[in-house]
Amino acid sequence: MTGLQQYILLAYMALAIVLSVVAVYKCRHKKAYQKFVPLFVIGSFVWGDVLVFGIFWVLAGAVTLFFNSWFLFQVIFLVFWLIRSAGETIYWFMQQFSSIIREKPEKVWTFRFVKNNAAWFLMQIWWQTVTIASLVALIFLLVSHFS
Repeated sequence: MTGLQQYILLAYMALAIVLSVVAVYKCRHKKAYQKFVPLFVIGSFVWGDVLVFGIFWVLAGAVTLFFNSWFLFQVIFLVFWLIRSAGETIYWFMQQFSSIIREKPEKVWTFRFVKNNAAWFLMQIWWQTVTIASLVALIFLLVSHFS
């Protein structure tokens, strides 16, 4: 692992730690479901997500540093986004056909394009695209590493 890669990894871990500390405070003050766009960097959408994903990224970073393998970090990162985006695809698919409205269409960023419940469909397609991109990148990374 190069010095720059170690720096990037340590910065990512530091960000996860800082966000985790803030998440504990936010969750204790009943803000677990509060959205905050910058959380997306570590795969979180609300402060409650950070309680788990913050620790995950710190541990993933520590394992990566222990093995001194940037390749390992890339695999962990892509597998994370593969699973996370598949889960989001399922969430938005269920939201689209559920009678229980957890996410009002007007509050979803895709609403600006369609102005109706199709915002949920666009979210589902968006996360399917992230799933596909993660899987393709993972396959490419593995094939290029082992060939």
